[in-house]
Amino acid sequence: MKKICVFCGSNVGSKDIYTQKAQELGRLLAEKGLELVYGGGNVGLMGVIADAVLAAGGQVIGVIPNFLMEKELGHTGATELIITKSMHERKQTMADLSDAFIAMPGGVGTLEELTEIFTWAQLGLHEKPIALLNVQGYYDDLIVFFDRMVTEKFVSTANRSMLLSDSNPADLLEKMSTYVPPKDGQKWLDRTRT
Repeated sequence: MKKICVFCGSNVGSKDIYTQKAQELGRLLAEKGLELVYGGGNVGLMGVIADAVLAAGGQVIGVIPNFLMEKELGHTGATELIITKSMHERKQTMADLSDAFIAMPGGVGTLEELTEIFTWAQLGLHEKPIALLNVQGYYDDLIVFFDRMVTEKFVSTANRSMLLSDSNPADLLEKMSTYVPPKDGQKWLDRTRT
């Protein structure tokens, strides 16, 4: 892993711990020589993690669509700022640049980015690690829901295992560095009817 994509909120959320964990993850990425790829914003947890990486001497690649750049939301201090024509191009660019993905706390956009990249892994379009930084149980309900998908036979156990999770940034990066994609992890189709 050389470049880690972090999906996170354009708001900082209601708890100081979200900001603290974004700063901690940012410092760790810089210390380990891992570049941050992210949504290019200077607001919310996006701005916090970018600033933390930069303050620790790390590299930051921001990817932001033109319409958000026009609202002056782009992080002009990023090492590199890529401006795209659309949200779709933004996500594709972030995926192409990255070797792994982490979802920190965030809103609907963060959830959408996470589930899309998880879907792409399930379809065999990539074998990169995907992880939740589950700060103070933020993603507990989502984890239960993903487990329910397995129980209800909409997702295979192998595919579910593609999504890693931890509350500690250092432990999460360690899990990601040793991740091995499941051999039978492509999209599971059950053609039977009951």
